[in-house]
Amino acid sequence: MNVDYYFPPGPPTEAPALARRAAALGFDGFFTAELSHDPFFPLLLAGVAEPSLDLGTAIAVAFPRSPMVTAQISWDLAAVTGGRFRLGLGTQVKAHITRRFSTNWISPGPRLREYILALRAIWNTWQNSVPLRFEGGFYQFSLMTPFFDPGPIAYPDVPVYIAGVGPWMSRMAGELCHGFHVHPFHTIRYLDEVVLPNMAAGAEAAGRTLDDVDRAASVFVITGHDDEELETARRGVRQQIAFYASTPTYRPVLELHGWEMGDRLTAMSKRGEWAEMADLVTDDMVEAVAVTAPLADLGAAIRERYGNRVQRVGYYTMLGGGPLSEAEWTSLIAATKG
Repeated sequence: MNVDYYFPPGPPTEAPALARRAAALGFDGFFTAELSHDPFFPLLLAGVAEPSLDLGTAIAVAFPRSPMVTAQISWDLAAVTGGRFRLGLGTQVKAHITRRFSTNWISPGPRLREYILALRAIWNTWQNSVPLRFEGGFYQFSLMTPFFDPGPIAYPDVPVYIAGVGPWMSRMAGELCHGFHVHPFHTIRYLDEVVLPNMAAGAEAAGRTLDDVDRAASVFVITGHDDEELETARRGVRQQIAFYASTPTYRPVLELHGWEMGDRLTAMSKRGEWAEMADLVTDDMVEAVAVTAPLADLGAAIRERYGNRVQRVGYYTMLGGGPLSEAEWTSLIAATKG
């Protein structure tokens, strides 16, 4: 099992130092998200500063960018980092696409599928000097002159991951993608009954197997040096669960388990009752979503829970665990890898 470092939402200029530290501690990958800064630029800085880490977006929001723009950024990152870059894409939710990015929200699943096919058509043109001819329902590309063609690179097969929650995205990952970012709001039962079977079905339909698709998960952890820190972490995770459970996109996880507070949480979020929302999250929900263990046992607990369900994990947050020493981080990462 690989263990990945997730870059916090800080200035991109912090990426080189954090990448070097992540590698020294034993992390295998360095991943960014589309939060308060662009997700691609820190990867360029990290990739140049530290040559040992896998790099990727987890995730970049697809639809505000033309596939041509994303293709070019990814091509350059693959070239500069010697093929270590993984392009992770997601759809986001309607409110952010229409109101934050001011673009259209149209059939997000099929549109993302076509987006990936368009990327591969563009990359094929650059690598193999074939005419650009892509005609889809959402995207059409037919012009690539030599002036705008970056030409072939040594690592043209850019791995594409997607993020998702429900059956449709899981099937598409199995059919089309190199990898799948499992949303942190998940349970083992949800993985076993929804995500993995649908990924396997998609893979089979495309003549592949589930082993052809890398699965990465960021994990809610409740840990600490003592009971007080464990309880602090538990409160923080309870609040995070309430936030995700209030979003209709993640309702399938609630429905599978028969957790019926989704509508109430949504209504409370619209009233700004964020602190009170955590009171609706039960102990059973916390235990199903998060990995709970003292710091010394956390790595083994993660491995025991996930087994071979995923190949990459990251600590979603070390809520309440207190600052870890270099030795504690190194030990935790090694224990998580097994």
